[in-house]
Amino acid sequence: MKDLFSLQGRVALVTGGSRGIGRMIATGLLHQGAKVYITARKAAACDATARELSEIGPCISLPIDVSTVEGARALAAEVQQREPALHILVNNAGAAWGEDFDSFPETGWDKVVDLNMKTPFFLTQALHAALKAGARERPAKVINIASIDGISVNAWETYSYTASKAGLIHLTKRMALRLAQDNIVVSGIAPGPFPSDMNKQARDHGDEVADRVPAKRIGNTEDMAGAAIYLASRAGDYVVGETIVVDGGVTIARG
Repeated sequence: MKDLFSLQGRVALVTGGSRGIGRMIATGLLHQGAKVYITARKAAACDATARELSEIGPCISLPIDVSTVEGARALAAEVQQREPALHILVNNAGAAWGEDFDSFPETGWDKVVDLNMKTPFFLTQALHAALKAGARERPAKVINIASIDGISVNAWETYSYTASKAGLIHLTKRMALRLAQDNIVVSGIAPGPFPSDMNKQARDHGDEVADRVPAKRIGNTEDMAGAAIYLASRAGDYVVGETIVVDGGVTIARG
């Protein structure tokens, strides 16, 4: 039991790991003993975050744009060149777009759906062999970062975002059924209000947002890291295809 949440000896990859929720997750995995690779589109930010997080444990920057299938495959090839096996994949990189229904553009649809739903599938596919190699002694893990906006509807006109996150939650179930036969456990997290560049309301108006949260606060690093550590560790081995809501009660309040 004392090693239930340990990630010693495990190798992890966190996409979108340079900031926001990705950085929170990478921080938690490092504290539990994992070796963590982070990737982001902006090389300077990715490198800077890796340097800072390396004070906790081994954190390596792999700045690659994974918004295309080619980018996802390039990242997978880079990881497999460096590591004989991958134990934890966190599909966190994402995008959002808000615009009025009558003017919502195709670019705002394709950019968001491609990164939020297509990339997690094709990156996992490209890393399938590495994850199977990491699943020989105990299950490897794939954790898809969805959103509570894929479960319940918010007030914003973020059509492609909500659709992509709902799709990712269902995709998590379908992937879980297939990959369980390879001893790879697929699960997800649906965050609520956490401060990030994507959720500027929670970042810049935290007190105002907190008033609408039943728990009366926005999420912090420990909240997100705790959920990710649970799913990534032995503790989460029997959580297959489920997406855990981490939102301080927002979803049930909406309901």
